[in-house]
Amino acid sequence: MIEIKGKGNETIKVNTQVFINNEWSDGVNGNSKKEKFQLINPATEEVMGEYFLGDSTDVDTAVKAARNAYNSKWKSMNPSDRGILLYKLADLIEKHRHVLAVLESVNVGKPYGESYYYDLKQTINTYRYFAGWADKLQGNSIPIGHMSANAPTFALTRHVPLGVVGLILPWNLPLQLLTWKLAPCLATGNTVVIKPSEFTPLTTWYLANLIKEAGFPPGVVNVIAGNGVQVGNAISSHMDINKVGFTGSTKIGKLVQVSATNSNLKHVSLELGGKSPVIVFSDTKNPSETTTQSLFEKAIVDSYHGLFWNAGQCCSAGSRIYVQEQVYDEFVQRMHTMVKNRVLGDPLDSKTDQGPQVNKFQMESVLRYCQIGQNEGARLVCGGKRHGTKGYYIEPTIFADVQDHMTIAREEIFGPVMCIFKFKTISEVIERANNSIYGLVGSVFTRDFNTSLVVSEQLDVGLVWVNSFNIIDATIPWGGTKQSGIGRDLSQYCLNQYTETKSIILHSNL
Repeated sequence: MIEIKGKGNETIKVNTQVFINNEWSDGVNGNSKKEKFQLINPATEEVMGEYFLGDSTDVDTAVKAARNAYNSKWKSMNPSDRGILLYKLADLIEKHRHVLAVLESVNVGKPYGESYYYDLKQTINTYRYFAGWADKLQGNSIPIGHMSANAPTFALTRHVPLGVVGLILPWNLPLQLLTWKLAPCLATGNTVVIKPSEFTPLTTWYLANLIKEAGFPPGVVNVIAGNGVQVGNAISSHMDINKVGFTGSTKIGKLVQVSATNSNLKHVSLELGGKSPVIVFSDTKNPSETTTQSLFEKAIVDSYHGLFWNAGQCCSAGSRIYVQEQVYDEFVQRMHTMVKNRVLGDPLDSKTDQGPQVNKFQMESVLRYCQIGQNEGARLVCGGKRHGTKGYYIEPTIFADVQDHMTIAREEIFGPVMCIFKFKTISEVIERANNSIYGLVGSVFTRDFNTSLVVSEQLDVGLVWVNSFNIIDATIPWGGTKQSGIGRDLSQYCLNQYTETKSIILHSNL
């Protein structure tokens, strides 16, 4: 058990054991051979508590529990009843919204306002969205002619669950990214073994109690916090798991895919890294415009939030900002003004705009990129250093005059480091924006409708925002191209990734 200090004098208790069959335990073999792991508060560098990492024997136990639950209760449950349970879970998350937001903010280091008003809101809405889909997975009837004049034949299709699904999650947005996979997984009738990141398991542990309270049968959802070598590999290679859903780095995603396909050819969906382009055309600036916020100003504000959200620790971060040459200098100057006013501090303080990086390793990695950027000749407009002496804080950083060949232009930094490029023509910027191994999301700001269509069609990414950034909703498919992943989260499009299509041919003998 770990006790987390929240806002004011509140204390939140969180169980840290493995969660299998709706029960907390030390696992079959106990903790005698398990590694103890410290949870560090990234804002203070203080130890919040310790827990024992799960291992492969825990995974085996959890998979058996999930298989038993799938065969005995879950797959045969009326789909509308599964939907009712998901609605109950959404209601419980809403009831515990403040506590979950505190846990997310303390564990990850992100501002409370981001957790409460955005992550938790989206989490609740996503469970409710997929609860509505639970009883609407309809197949088709297909007439296929006659075997004989008196023997009509036709076929039916059904969408049936895959079985046991393993979900391996990252540390940057633990609750939100878990929800994107868990909600459709449960709505379609699968059972689940979850591996949260060993660095940020708090909200997943807390959610497990809410799942039990909502009335989900034992074994439907199981949680094992552990590292990738022990738990992650055990899930991806397990012969009785039918699918793995993974969100994380491209490097680890490739290992998961190999492990999964080399074992039992299980289904795999991967949501991986990104180096997302934001393209700002000069026509966004209109001196005669009298509206409160011009499109040029909106491009600056959206680019600011698109990069610095969650201290830049987002796979979709708009980390390559291409600005047309006519407005380039003004864009850089005004972005600098915004960044200078950014407040770094305690994630639970309402005045804080940016918290720390999630851990020391991540802070040091981002600082290395800042040094590489300077060494390779990018112009450091601001930032580039550690902020303060306590906590894993990094100054919000802007690099201007970035060239496409530079390391900071090509590799995912995953921190508060903005790279601004200059471009001349539409054809040039499309080619440059597509010159990346990644293809998650992109954005274009322009007043010209034709330009927005051309750029949207030709950007090689999974999602394009026009005159906006980071509009995310449960109804909109999420996923990338190239090395940003395989498959989609959210929306009705992701439901097929948790089901098989079964065909039934009916031949009349009358």
